[in-house]
Amino acid sequence: MKELELAEECGSGGGWTRLAYLDMSDATQNCPSGFRLYQSGGVRACGRNSSSGGCVSVQFPSNGIIYSQICGRVTGYQYGHTDGLHTHRSIDNYYLEGVSITRGSPRQHVWSLISGYTELGLNSCPCNNGSSVSVQSFIGNNYFCESGNSNSSGTSQILYTSDPLWDGQGCGSLESPCCNVPGIPWFHRDYGSNTTTDYIELRVCADNGSEGYEEDSPVSYYEIYVK
Repeated sequence: MKELELAEECGSGGGWTRLAYLDMSDATQNCPSGFRLYQSGGVRACGRNSSSGGCVSVQFPSNGIIYSQICGRVTGYQYGHTDGLHTHRSIDNYYLEGVSITRGSPRQHVWSLISGYTELGLNSCPCNNGSSVSVQSFIGNNYFCESGNSNSSGTSQILYTSDPLWDGQGCGSLESPCCNVPGIPWFHRDYGSNTTTDYIELRVCADNGSEGYEEDSPVSYYEIYVK
């Protein structure tokens, strides 16, 4: 992305350094090590390679860059019956179905990108109209949530390619507040005078995926910058 465009999206002028980039629409790019490749209807995406609950992770070192802001975006897809948040689990566990972005060790939360099970479920996403889902305190308001499934009769073992997640588009009526949050599809954290050289970690998580990979939120695109 050009510096001017990035400054407009992240609202803080120039000086950004890109730490992470993946664009699976480019056939020459491959999934990070340990990720599983999904291919469906011309979509290529990278998700979990496991038949049990957990996360697959990739880390992006800062290479010594001192930063106090993080800005980025992620596009993913729903696969199967993704369950949104698991509010009883901690940041080091699979606390969501979707993508967790953290920094450093111990992990500090940057942003959560949550995959709900259906656009028609009241509690599929915590940002839905009328939702009673509580959000873990370490997440706060630093999340996006969306479902790719518009079917009222349940979910199928497919990659829902018609509605990419966390792009601020394609939200149903219940989900409409989730598409109207400031900045979407870009997330932005500003830590003020608190600087760090922490690495950034991106995890794709799900609580289970018995034989056949029942639940996943594979990513097709991401870019993450610091300054």
